[in-house]
Amino acid sequence: MRTQTQLTEHFTLQEMMASGTAIRLGLKNEPGEKEVEALRHLCEEVLEPLRQRFGRIIIASGYRCEALNKAVGGVKNSQHMRGEAADIHCGSQQTAQRYYLFISKHLVFDQLLLERRLSNGCCWIHVSYIFQPGRRANRQMVKELTV
Repeated sequence: MRTQTQLTEHFTLQEMMASGTAIRLGLKNEPGEKEVEALRHLCEEVLEPLRQRFGRIIIASGYRCEALNKAVGGVKNSQHMRGEAADIHCGSQQTAQRYYLFISKHLVFDQLLLERRLSNGCCWIHVSYIFQPGRRANRQMVKELTV
């Protein structure tokens, strides 16, 4: 698998499958063709427009194989395992709010969660996108969580 595959102008497959946890545990975190295609759609419809609007964004978690998803405590049916979700690291609550509002008002998505851990100030946005030809009005969930 060519991990340097360009998914969009600013996103590579490597960026969408990178995981310190996978490296530490020796897990092979490689998506199949179906998952790569889903990642491409996620990047095209959500992540690339966000990057074009705000500049560099940091993907904390993109694709996760089943073993990695389990290791990080992901839900059993996580969209990360299908290449349909990404967690975006945000350096501050204000940055997280700007990203969250932009996505919720301007982009098509399936799930949008603003998550933060109060003890250390870490913020991230979980966003997912399911590609289905002809389906555009697919916003299902928007909420802010306190973890």
